Amino acid sequence: MQLFIKDEQGKYITATTPEIIKEGRSRTRSTLKKGSEFIGGSQAAKEAIASKISSYQHEVFGCLFLDTKNCILEWKEMFRGTIDSTTVYPREVVKEALQLNAAKVILAHNHPSGNTDPSPQDIELTKKLKEILKIIDVKILDHIIVGDNLTSFMDSGIQF
Repeated sequence: MQLFIKDEQGKYITATTPEIIKEGRSRTRSTLKKGSEFIGGSQAAKEAIASKISSYQHEVFGCLFLDTKNCILEWKEMFRGTIDSTTVYPREVVKEALQLNAAKVILAHNHPSGNTDPSPQDIELTKKLKEILKIIDVKILDHIIVGDNLTSFMDSGIQF
């Protein structure tokens, strides 16, 4: 399979690997902009979020804030950690949700090791955030872990 791009003269030529990567990054950056996309299920959320944090060599915890109709308000990388952990401050998640007037949120973080099995700490954090956000009427729709695969708490039947 080949991908073609237009050169300066308007002629189609075979794209190089760096050109393909550059275009892919450009399109990915625009996919999580305000009102740009409706998140209708875990697959759409997993694909959108994975494109943001899959390449990091350190843990990143982020939130995809949504309105009442599951349209994106903003993707926000909230916390940066080390190669195997990050500290999450619920207060900061609440502040961001209130500032954006979010109704729903999808939590996400990456595992640089590649293993996407949720740890007991991942599950406990999700439960804690669910309780806290419930007070301000913000619902957690899912928690996604990005690594060699993509794990959705909802798809995996993990209760939080």
